[in-house]
Amino acid sequence: MATLMMVFITLLFLDFTGTMHHWFGWLAKVQFLPAVLAMNFVVVAVLIVLTLIFGRIYCSVICPLGIMQDVISWLRRKKNRFSYSKEVKWLRYPVLVVFIVALVAGVGSLVALLAPYSSYGRMVTNLLKPLYEMGNNVLAGIAEHYNSYAFYSVDVWIRSLPTFIIAAVSFVVIAVLAWRGGRTYCNTICPVGTVLSFLARFSWMKITFDADKCRNCSLCTKNCKASCIDYKNHTVDYSRCVVCGNCLEKCKFGALHYTHSSSAAASSMKSRQSATNSANQQSQSESSRQPDTSRRSFLLGAALATTAAALAQEKKKVDGGLAAIEDKVAPHRLTPITPPGSLSAKNMARRCTGCQLCVSECPNGVLRPSTGLITAMQPVMSFERGYCRPECTRCSSVCPTGAIKPITEVEKSSIQIGHAVWIQKNCIPVTDGVECGNCERHCPTGAITMVQLDENDEESPMIPTVNESKCIGCGACEDLCPARPFSAIYVEGYEVHREN
Repeated sequence: MATLMMVFITLLFLDFTGTMHHWFGWLAKVQFLPAVLAMNFVVVAVLIVLTLIFGRIYCSVICPLGIMQDVISWLRRKKNRFSYSKEVKWLRYPVLVVFIVALVAGVGSLVALLAPYSSYGRMVTNLLKPLYEMGNNVLAGIAEHYNSYAFYSVDVWIRSLPTFIIAAVSFVVIAVLAWRGGRTYCNTICPVGTVLSFLARFSWMKITFDADKCRNCSLCTKNCKASCIDYKNHTVDYSRCVVCGNCLEKCKFGALHYTHSSSAAASSMKSRQSATNSANQQSQSESSRQPDTSRRSFLLGAALATTAAALAQEKKKVDGGLAAIEDKVAPHRLTPITPPGSLSAKNMARRCTGCQLCVSECPNGVLRPSTGLITAMQPVMSFERGYCRPECTRCSSVCPTGAIKPITEVEKSSIQIGHAVWIQKNCIPVTDGVECGNCERHCPTGAITMVQLDENDEESPMIPTVNESKCIGCGACEDLCPARPFSAIYVEGYEVHREN
């Protein structure tokens, strides 16, 4: 079940056709933090009840970052390598406090850095998706050779170098921790894991010891990836136990059971009595059961190097390749543009966790992660590769946190996310003395009209004028402006969206 959950969530970030979201989009909305931010009380209530009944089963079956750690730990293939360790309270709870303060204050960059679902989405989108797209392009080339259109090529590009670096560093840190210590990240840094740990202490179903059957073989402790089983005292730290079942599987004497809390209490008292009576036996054999503390550090940088190929961009050609077109450069915007449905920059900052799902799903290449200090990794809009088509509402349909509210095509056509601004020094009719009018022809709302630069001179060039009351900030004018490298017309965002 956990493997299928991870596979389908991964495909949500990899798929660029929208097919996976149609069938499995709900998987993003059942993640704990997105459900809280979206105020999806039904999902939150279900997850809380599941934790109170079964323990931290969410971390083992639903959270993709937790499952990823299990996969990496399993790949090491070293048996009996874990050991019991006490809860790291000095790190665990301060991290939760910092996370909550950042969430309330709207420091989205810190929230995105610590949120488990967002961390996983960031890693998949930035590290795995370029490889996935390159593989798709290879299949598209093969299909084209056989006159088939089963696949089609897509542009492979890094949407934000800072976010790519953060994703790479996050993956290395989490992977090394999982390789060396299993669920170390889950039980020391992850704020969702810490919140659920408060509930898991009171769960109805728990892992319990039968002291009469236990032979103190230590296999349960040595196979507990959460390092929460103390076989010497026959105790389990339920705040860290993720109910993976490894201990139950490894116990050869039937001394461990997954049962309800009343049985757990009786068993715990019995275990303590048994532990007192057998203290001398444990001390005599302690040296033979000392866990192996040697660890090998595992370097994963080579896996990331392959994604560097995504940085190489094929030069665009026109007229049969006779002329090269210079790539556009993003203008400096005084106010960043947030997607239609996000309501305002404030709403985006407070509710977005930077999971990159909307960035990954955008079919027009408009969304990319912000590089701002406070809003880093949250989506902003730029129009060097396309524009926000009025008929496309995919980002609003995939957002699991409510940072981008679901909107219809009709609603989108009336939402003003910004307005176009004309820059005379870049305009081709002014600089080159040729007719253009691209911005007027492609404006979907008729907000741009061509007028003479000098109304008293009939020979003066025709230049665009913008009716801000009609402009919705879609970026069609900026994207299709032939001026290079800077467009002669660009979009400035609104802090709070408007309706025309």
